Amino acid sequence: MASPIRQPQAALANDAVAPSSLLERLRLLRMYVSKEANAITAASASLGAEAVVAAEMTAACDGCVVVTGVGKAGLVGQKLVATLASTGSPAHFLHPSEAVHGDLGRVRKSDLVWAISNSGRSEEVVRIAPHLRANSSGLITITADHENPLAVAADCSVAIGKHVEVCPNGLAPTASTAVMMAVGDGIAMLASQLRAFTAQDFARYHPGGALGRKLTEVDHVMRPLSVCRVASSDVSIRSAMVAASQTGRRTGAVMLVDRDGKLAGLFTDSDLARLLEARQENVLDTSIDTRMTLNPATALSGSLLQDAIAMMSHRKISELPVVDAEGSPIGLLDITDLVSLTESRQGPSTLPFMRPSDRAS
Repeated sequence: MASPIRQPQAALANDAVAPSSLLERLRLLRMYVSKEANAITAASASLGAEAVVAAEMTAACDGCVVVTGVGKAGLVGQKLVATLASTGSPAHFLHPSEAVHGDLGRVRKSDLVWAISNSGRSEEVVRIAPHLRANSSGLITITADHENPLAVAADCSVAIGKHVEVCPNGLAPTASTAVMMAVGDGIAMLASQLRAFTAQDFARYHPGGALGRKLTEVDHVMRPLSVCRVASSDVSIRSAMVAASQTGRRTGAVMLVDRDGKLAGLFTDSDLARLLEARQENVLDTSIDTRMTLNPATALSGSLLQDAIAMMSHRKISELPVVDAEGSPIGLLDITDLVSLTESRQGPSTLPFMRPSDRAS
């Protein structure tokens, strides 16, 4: 049973009446979110060439992007530091109050500065603006308009427009901070594109968690060829199984190669089990190429793990050979490894369950 909605205990200021019904409260909540969205849309339409220049300067920066701001703008700046750093632009935050007590020394000539202030008149930021500009490669400001001390001090001034806060009292920074965040993200994204930042680059900065799993290359997870079971495709099943034996934790399949060393087929433990269950022991001395899976599904070296997992799930297979551009095997993805990897990173596995009888095909 859902918990009852608690009524506010304290009286509201200015004799305001709290919305009493769930529907009215939901209407107001949706209205606040819509107003922030509308402010972002309006800001997007008003952006000019200076925002593009800001992205170009950011992409060209050889040092770090130093972001500064105070109050809510400072909190927005700290989030933008994270956005920049994860998309190819090394960045760190500089608190303006700490800057005047020695932290200005963290700004180098090769660095670029982003200064964020809705009014452009925040005393702490305006005070250090000349120092930041003189000791960096450039100063970009993000403010409501161009007519303020901070914007005037900048090499590039980005105006985001003046927006009515969605706060019922019109006081708490809400729409303005949402716009700051969106515009900053937009500049960072364009800079990332100008740097030709790829998904593989992104993966290098996100090795853990869901993003890391999605963007990891198969080469980093596969079992290398040295510990895989490999045999020639022109030998008998018995000979292949003996020749490909491995000590330790073995894979559930033997990769079979032709005379040129290219992958010709796959023979799994499930294939062997089916022969034994059917009492067909007599075929163990026949050529394995009559029983192997021809042209099995493969993952190309350098491809993403998420695509390989999707293929294994769709085909309901437990082993997936990894091949190079010439079609020669270089490793193998084994479902048991992927399950272990997933569990170690996020708890119980979310990978599809593979039955022992599932055949690689």
